[in-house]
Order: sequence, then structure tokens, then C-alpha cells
Amino acid sequence: MPTLNADTRVVVLGASGYIGQHLVSHLNQQGYKVTAASRRRDVLVAQKWPGVRCCFADVYHNASLRDAFADADVLVYLVHAMSDAEDLFEKERQAAQNTLLALKDSSIRQIIYLGSMQPEHDSSLQLQASKLTGDLFRMGSIPVTELRAGIVIGPGSAAFELMRDMIYNLPVLTPPSWVRKHSAPIALNDLMHYLGGLIGIAPSAQHQIFDAAGPEYLSYRQLMERFMALSNKRRWLVPVPLPTQLLTVAFLGLLTSVPSTLVKSLIQGVKQDLPPDSDTLRELVPLELTTIDDAITQTLAQEEDAVLNTPEWANDADAHRRWRPGYAFYPKEVNFRLETSASIKALWHVIQQLGGEEGFFYAQGLWRLRARIDRMLGNKTPSGRPATARLAVGDNIDGWKVISLVPDKSLTLLFGMRAPGLGRLTFTLKDHGERRSLEIASWWHPAGARGLCYWYAMMPAHLFVFRGMAKRIASLARQKDRRGH
Repeated sequence: MPTLNADTRVVVLGASGYIGQHLVSHLNQQGYKVTAASRRRDVLVAQKWPGVRCCFADVYHNASLRDAFADADVLVYLVHAMSDAEDLFEKERQAAQNTLLALKDSSIRQIIYLGSMQPEHDSSLQLQASKLTGDLFRMGSIPVTELRAGIVIGPGSAAFELMRDMIYNLPVLTPPSWVRKHSAPIALNDLMHYLGGLIGIAPSAQHQIFDAAGPEYLSYRQLMERFMALSNKRRWLVPVPLPTQLLTVAFLGLLTSVPSTLVKSLIQGVKQDLPPDSDTLRELVPLELTTIDDAITQTLAQEEDAVLNTPEWANDADAHRRWRPGYAFYPKEVNFRLETSASIKALWHVIQQLGGEEGFFYAQGLWRLRARIDRMLGNKTPSGRPATARLAVGDNIDGWKVISLVPDKSLTLLFGMRAPGLGRLTFTLKDHGERRSLEIASWWHPAGARGLCYWYAMMPAHLFVFRGMAKRIASLARQKDRRGH
């Protein structure tokens, strides 16, 4: 079958998501000319992919799609709505139809759509919505290749990280009945190989549907048992059907660091058996599939780099030193956002004084108490702050370390005190024309159950302190604006 050359321009729509970021990196390494498109362009730019065009694209805004599709040959569509049941189908329909409309005058001649593997009988709303998108694309004039996948095993995969958090955080597991459903999990690298392989093949005149499956058909419970054996975690598995999906999602939301929207979507997607039919795909794109055991082992080994080699952590050496196997991949987060009339320049000036005469701007007694407890635990973190007026990467401020600094935009500090996990504190400024916003956020990768308990114990204090900090910073910034210097 003829193949496309490396000069092929590929647009990855939904590039800021989990699969999207990995696919852009994979295609970039393969030598393709890639356009990474997403509503979160700042996330794309922060990846610093060499030669990749990063652009804003919103599936509900046709003009932005036309700009993303300019001079492109292949569209990889990775967009899926995260919505409640009542408007999920409508959002999926609108996104697909807007995309088709934007494609009418484009140079794109192939669509590759990553959908979800479908059950033989009744399907969940999430799977039905995924199928609807493929059906709508096939109503257009451009050949569509739909690749349907189930559970993906890789660092950051919601299904994998949910399983990992359950096993690491509970001595006795009482998972609901859906863990008995079967699928064919596929390694992340294998899925990237299939997507890249389909891009490299000249499009057929006909629409095509393939299943991307791993080498084994097994239940989620069996997958958990394999994980426990490979990670040396001994746990009792006692499936107990919980009364409602809401309770399941609420419980798992407390137990895991995986975002609740992903947990809900995952549960919807694994409530049915998903038997694959992948022989045709394997003939078209030959591949020696990664075994389940190898995929799990590789994922556990790659998690630290996948978390810390990111713009948020700036690949900080101290963060790598403090990371431990078992820390949750996804962080817990709490934040407070305040709008103010103060200028960006004044706000940034005030934030730069962190740890000085104003300390941490609010509840100084609580900050001192936390530092005293840390010293009692034997942690010798440096106190004070540099004498300079401006902070720089590497500076230490009362047990915190500056790991990232973008003037007038953001400051990120590494949590240096002793606690069960790894955390950072961020100050983010945005200009909205007549108003500016200041957001203070804490991010925490908990170390098992102890790390979760620590997080929930500290959360009320965070909410209280961040509100006071933001108000004090804004007040000081307005005073500086009035003084005019």
C-alpha cells in the first residue's frame, strides 16, 4: 500500500490532552510536519516541541479550526466532550459538524479519529457518544479511518492511574462489579505506533474502522491482580457492588488523584465487555505487541520522568531527588482566584517580595508554626529569602525553592518541608483588559494513604490562607499603583 512522505502536514486536534501530547511528540520524532491544535495553546507552547506549530483551535469556533487546518494533509481528531448525560450527545454532534464544516475548503484528505472500542450489545452513554462522532464524520466526503481503543496502559492513563491509586492506597480493595468486565488493554507506545502507522498510509477511498487491542483479553480485576504481583503489593480483592454510580465516583474521587471527570468517563467506558477484532489492523500496520506485564513494568518505571519532565516542574533536580515510587501521578489541587484593578506590574512586584517584610502576606503564625514543626521533625530547610529585590530560579524562601519564574506571569515554588508527598505552590497572573486576575494554587502528589490524609487535613487551611494572601497581595499592589512607583 502506498505511503505518505515525511513532508505530510498533520494536524492533531485535541493536542493538549493525554493522548494528544504523546502523539505530537511521537510524530515530531518521526519527522512529520505537525500542527498541535487545542483550546489550551499555552499548554502546547510550554512543551517546546521543535518545529511544531502550536495554535488555538476550538471545535465550537469555525474560524479557529480553519486556521488550524491551513495547508494540512491529515487530521487526527482526539476531541471528546466531558459533559453530563443531558448534553453529551449535543456537544459531540456540534463538535463533529463544526469540524466537517471547517474541512470543506481545506486541503485535508484523510481523517483519523481515535474513538472507543464498542461492546456487542448495550453501550454506555460515553461509548455511544464516541460512536456518534465517527458516524457523523463518515457522512462527510473525506475518507475516515476510525481507530477504536479500550484501556491504555501508560504513565498518566486514567485507567492505569486509577488502578494504581486504589492498590497503593487501600489494604483491602472492594471494587464495584464493573471490574469483572473484559477488554484488551494496549500499551501507550503500541497505540502511538498504530496512529503513526495509519497516518503514513495513503488514505483508502473507503471509510475504515479498526480495533486497537493489546495481546490479552482480560478483566479489570485480572489487570489489578497482575499489577499487584508486579509491584509487590499484597491486597485482598473483595468486589462489592456499590449502590449508585454517583457513590462510586465520589468514593474514587476521594481515594485517587485522577480528576473526577476522567474517573466518571472511565467507569462509563468499562461497564461492558469490549471484545476486540484487531487482526485486520495488525496486518495493515505490523507490530509486535507489548505484553501486559511489560507495559505495566515500563509504565511504573516511566512515571517519574513523565511527571517531573514537564513545564510545571521545570525538570527540577530537587524534585527528582524527592520523588518516590508510589507518589500519585496526578496531583491534588486547591486554589483561590481573585480579580483586581491592580496592574500586572504592581502585582508582580509584590509577589517578588515573598518572604520579606510581609512574609507570606497572611496568617504569619500558621506559616511559622509549620516551619517549626518541620524543624522538630529534623528537616533542615533554609530560612529567610535572598537579599535581592527580585527572585530568581534556585532561590530559597523559608523552606520553599523557586523552580520556575516567568516575569509578570507566574512564579512556582517547590515545597521543601517534610511531608508524605511532593508539592508545589504557584502564583499566576493574567491580564483581562480592565481587570487582572491573581490565582494562588497548591499542587500535591500524595504518597499513598498517608499523603491523602495529609492533603485533606491541610486543605481547609489552604483555602483560608490563599484567600487572605490573594487579598493582601492585591491590596499592596493597588497601593503601589496609587503611589505611582
